[in-house]
Parts: sequence; C-alpha cells; structure tokens
Amino acid sequence: MFDIDWTSLALPFAYITVLGGSLYTFSTVYRKRKAFENANLEPWFPPHLQRNIYLTLLHMEPEAGQEKAPKVPDSVIRAALLRRAVEDIRRIIQIRTSKQALNTLLQRGSVGEDLNQRFVRAEKEIEEELRDVVTEANALAPGWGQAIFQSANEIAANTMLRTRLEEIDGRAAADKEWWEKRRGTIQEAFMKELEEDSLTKDSTKGASDDDGILVDSATPSGASKKKKSKK
Repeated sequence: MFDIDWTSLALPFAYITVLGGSLYTFSTVYRKRKAFENANLEPWFPPHLQRNIYLTLLHMEPEAGQEKAPKVPDSVIRAALLRRAVEDIRRIIQIRTSKQALNTLLQRGSVGEDLNQRFVRAEKEIEEELRDVVTEANALAPGWGQAIFQSANEIAANTMLRTRLEEIDGRAAADKEWWEKRRGTIQEAFMKELEEDSLTKDSTKGASDDDGILVDSATPSGASKKKKSKK
C-alpha cells in the first residue's frame, strides 16, 4: 500500500480552499452590489397611474365609520383595466421604437451601461405587466384576456390619431400667418423685379432713340455738302 504524506498535501488543499472562498465571497459581494445599483437606477417610465387607479378601485377600503367598503360597479373596474391596457400598449410602442436606437448607441459607445440596464428592466416590467393584465381580465370576464389588448390597441391608435389632428389644427393658424408673410415677401420681390425690368427696357429704348437721331441729323448735312460740290 502507498503511504500518503498528508502534511505535504495540506498546503495545496489550503490554497484551493482559500481560493474557492475568495471567489465565492467576491461573486456574492458583486451580485449584491449590482442588485443594489439596479434597484437605485431611475425607472425608464414614470409611475403607472392607470394601474394605480385600477388597483385603488379594486381594493377599496371602507371609510371611517363604515363597516363595508363602497361597491364599485364592474363596468367601472373593466373600464379602468382597459385604460391600464391602453397605457401598456403605449409603453410597448415606445420600447420597440427605442430598442434599435439604443442598441446602435451602445455599439458606438455613446451611452453607458446603466442606461441599457434601465431599458432591460423596463422590458421585464412590461412583460410582467402584460401577464398581470391578462390574468385580471380573465378574472373579470372569462376569455377577455385574449381580446383586451386588441381593444386597447384600437383605442391607442384612435387616441394617437386624434392627438395628431389636434396638433395640426393648433398649428393651422400659425402656418397660415407664416404663409401670408411669405406670400407678401414673394409678391414684393416679384414687383421689384418687374420694376427693374421695366426700367431696364426704358433705358434701352431711350438709348436706341438717341442713336436714330444722330444718324438722321448727319444725313442732311452730308447731302448738302454733295450738292455744293456739284455746283
């Protein structure tokens, strides 16, 4: 049988143990620090007001001196949940439109990693929010979870269109005023150009008339000289 020198093996084992413990401690501290930094990052979106309204209506507490909380109609709760879904649609659109631009900026090094972490956390939050809305919709009306976001998408599209039309109507007066000024400037420049052309034509005509007079005045004198020479 082989004799094992445990004394000579104690140092390598101690080194491996210390190295493993250091790596474990470092990874633990690093994960805690990253979790703390992520928790302190500014949210990508502002507070979800529609969700807070829905939860407030769903969990109404009794007022002072009353045993039961006031009954909220189901139609009001459904409307609040639908408005919550509309806000989720708006946030999904914003995330999709910002993702490509953010990836491009990250590749160029124009933004920091903290901004990317905020965006990734926003994506995870919106995924959880969508699942929560579907669950709440099915709890209020079985099968509604499959159609609530379709209705919310239509409402969001109509809202965006109405907002765009209002912006166009609001700019109509300013655009009309700008065009009136622009048209006046164009007319003034055009009339000035016509006056310059008219003055140029008048000066050219006057010069041609003067040349004709000189030629006519020279002709009789030459003829008279020829008649005198003949005599």
